[in-house]
Amino acid sequence: EDGDENPERGNWTNKTEYMLSMIGFAVGLGNIWRFPYIAFKNGGGAFLIPYFLMLVFCGIPLFFLESAIGQFCSQGPINVWRAVPLLQGVGFSMVMLNTLVAIYYNIIVAYCLFYMFASFQFPLPWSKCYSWSDRQCSTTPLVYCNVSGVLVANWTHQVNSTCPLSNTIKVPVQSPSEQYWNRVALQRSSGLDETGPVVWHLALCLLLSSSILTAALIKGIKSSGKVVYFTATFPYVVILILLIRGATLEGARDGIEYFIGSKSNLTKLTEGQVWKDAATQTFFSLSIATSGVLTLASYGNFHNNMFMDSVIVAVTNHVTSVFAGFAIFSILGHMAHVYGKPIEEVVKEGFGLAFIVYPDALAKLPISTFWSILFFFMLFIVGLDSQFAQLEVIITCLCDAFPEVFKQKRALLTITAVSILYLLGLPCVTRAGIYWVTLMDQFVNSWVLLLLALIEVIGIFYIYGGNTFIKDIEMMIGKKSFCFWVWWRACWFFISPCIILVVLLWSLITFVPPTYGGIEYPAWGMALGWCMVAFILIWIPLVAVHKLMRAEGSLWQRVKSLCVPSEKWHPYLEIYRGERYSEQNCCHRRPVSTNNKQM
Repeated sequence: EDGDENPERGNWTNKTEYMLSMIGFAVGLGNIWRFPYIAFKNGGGAFLIPYFLMLVFCGIPLFFLESAIGQFCSQGPINVWRAVPLLQGVGFSMVMLNTLVAIYYNIIVAYCLFYMFASFQFPLPWSKCYSWSDRQCSTTPLVYCNVSGVLVANWTHQVNSTCPLSNTIKVPVQSPSEQYWNRVALQRSSGLDETGPVVWHLALCLLLSSSILTAALIKGIKSSGKVVYFTATFPYVVILILLIRGATLEGARDGIEYFIGSKSNLTKLTEGQVWKDAATQTFFSLSIATSGVLTLASYGNFHNNMFMDSVIVAVTNHVTSVFAGFAIFSILGHMAHVYGKPIEEVVKEGFGLAFIVYPDALAKLPISTFWSILFFFMLFIVGLDSQFAQLEVIITCLCDAFPEVFKQKRALLTITAVSILYLLGLPCVTRAGIYWVTLMDQFVNSWVLLLLALIEVIGIFYIYGGNTFIKDIEMMIGKKSFCFWVWWRACWFFISPCIILVVLLWSLITFVPPTYGGIEYPAWGMALGWCMVAFILIWIPLVAVHKLMRAEGSLWQRVKSLCVPSEKWHPYLEIYRGERYSEQNCCHRRPVSTNNKQM
């Protein structure tokens, strides 16, 4: 650490570690199990037009904004709001959101671990119906013939002269992989009301993933920066291998054509839902407003060119989504060919794609055990990468708030934080665990992100000041031409906030109560979901009221004073503060008041 520009907090060892960490955080499970389905549903290749436009108008500008403000002050998501003390509660909300996401994200990583270990069998345990399955388990639809009111099984699955088409009845069945997911992996109960015992194999996988996370972060960015050389690059190797293998399979071309080829539907671009989905996927996949970008950027050198970094990371994220989509749909096309079904009948998103459809497809491949191990190890690595930043947010906030307490005890703090997250995650590995995970995902990682992103843009560009913010950026990366800033001003001042506002309102208007497997949540479960939302957002008004009560003067004077940067707002290192942030120059900052200390 002797070579660190900021030895107190530490810096990335080199630019490569920083970039790989950023890419590893941005590229998550959503790129692999959500984007391909979203693209398929919204017109295939045509969806790439709004998807990349949203990257230009919202993704890169907001990623650039968060990277710049984090790097400028070298502080975590709470202390960066010294720039606008009235909105410091936004930082608390971001940390609370990040913590709740970290709890259930760790569960998903545990699912990946379980499937990876289960893959060390031949044949794969979900390749056919075994003793754990019930009578609904079948690899092909069951067809019955209605003969004089009596259902007779037609085991040839063929409609023949003895059983006219009008008399046949198809009985819904579940594939072996679906039953394995529900009955073995999850041991799923009938609903949120039926908690049941802890599923021991998931609890052990959760413990293992937590232990690996602790080991990777025990020395902060100095240890995680070394791990990302593998975790951020290996998934690309696996995706490439799966793509090459998938492209050689029969039916792969049909799958790719449905995803992004000749069967793209340009008429979909006239539907507002497509543009809303493109914006939403961009926000969520880049993890904007979760405070991860702010935190990782805060460990960068002051003169690091975060503008180019933001462009590279954001574009890499979107290109990775498309790259993964090719690999996923080439194999799904083969699966549809094997089953003799249209591809739209085998495509699902989220858990259904990762733990039901894709395992089923892998089971149909030669050397299925090898491909399955490779796929789930990749999912585990991708999930672990995102967790690095999620936990780093929590630890950085505590270290920045209480440096004298935690500076020399980072290892203990890391172990404690991961242990608490593990204990909070135990309800999610009970038999009702999947309902908890879905509930948290639907309420926490949803429109709340959009609201925080909107407040973030308004707070920095409208209240702190667009011109001031641009001057701060130029202190770091040097003077830029007027034409350079015209575009970014337009995005931060008008384009990005308008898009966020439209998508936010649309998301609220079209909100649908979450379900899982067709099972609706009880009233108390829905109430708990809204309580989680309240727990995240309540910090914004609470902190604002607290600060207003401690300020002096009339209400309007208090509001005005809290909309001016605090005396502690400046670059972390004194050598970079310059004239505007020197101790003598107070015109840029609010005067120090003994009755109005800022956090």
